Amino acid sequence: MTQSILGEISAAEFLAEYWQKKPLLIRGAIADFQPPIDGDELAGLALEPEVESRLVVGRDWQLEHGPFEPERFTTLPSSHWTLLVQAVDLWVPEVAELLTRFDFLPPWRLDDIMVSYAQDGGSVGPHFDYYDVFLLQGEGTRRWQIGQRCDERTPLADNAGLKILADFEPTDEWLLQPGDMLYLPPQFAHHGVAVGNCTTFSVGFRSPAASEMLDDLATELLSRGGAPRYLIDPPLTPELAQGPIPASYIGEVKKLLLDALDNDQMLAEWFAQFMTAPKYPMLIDETGEQRSAMLRNADGSISHYENGLKR
Repeated sequence: MTQSILGEISAAEFLAEYWQKKPLLIRGAIADFQPPIDGDELAGLALEPEVESRLVVGRDWQLEHGPFEPERFTTLPSSHWTLLVQAVDLWVPEVAELLTRFDFLPPWRLDDIMVSYAQDGGSVGPHFDYYDVFLLQGEGTRRWQIGQRCDERTPLADNAGLKILADFEPTDEWLLQPGDMLYLPPQFAHHGVAVGNCTTFSVGFRSPAASEMLDDLATELLSRGGAPRYLIDPPLTPELAQGPIPASYIGEVKKLLLDALDNDQMLAEWFAQFMTAPKYPMLIDETGEQRSAMLRNADGSISHYENGLKR
């Protein structure tokens, strides 16, 4: 029987007490962990134009986007740089196998497994994210600090391309060894720094923004056709014609939009399609990417969705 990646904590306890609530450090999450990819192999992936990759170089975190030429890796400094490669689970089956250890979470919430390789001192700077992430230590050692909870009003430093925190206030600090894992809920400030050379496997679970969902939902509503619904004026007076838009108008707008969304079956079908849409739709033939979900319909039947389509 495979050891639980949550250690001594049950899946039920983790979901009730920690998931999207507070960080959790798990020592020996994978005993005797043998990382399925190393830094040289990761650099090889970063040469490929189909693979999304980045370099963060120096103490001031200068960002470069791949694909990279082989010569770039021969001109990097001896320390303080990090290579990050997205969705390594789509390109390396042995990395994808790590996902079987996270079967206590809905598979349609998964974003990807990003793998990073860092030379001593390498970091992407103190920052925060809007998604859940499990940081599994591969080779070597990384120092993790966590700090304050952040939001869109949190001040950021002037750094092109990276959302570095202007003020980072660490509250806890740990050294992670191979097989150790740190879970971070959304919006917690964190800063990881390589102690020597190391790899980290970041298993990220997507939390889409309301604006992102509304944009996609609008496209879905248009594709379904049907009779359009139009805005009806609230009671008007001549005086309202020359003044600011009255609150009653905004109330009618809100009512019209909410009425358009008052269809649970339609919302459920759209959400299943949205959450199973492939990360890289143009590369499915190469990656074999599969994202799936089941949906219980109003009549009690089960529909299956795969890669954004009903099957």
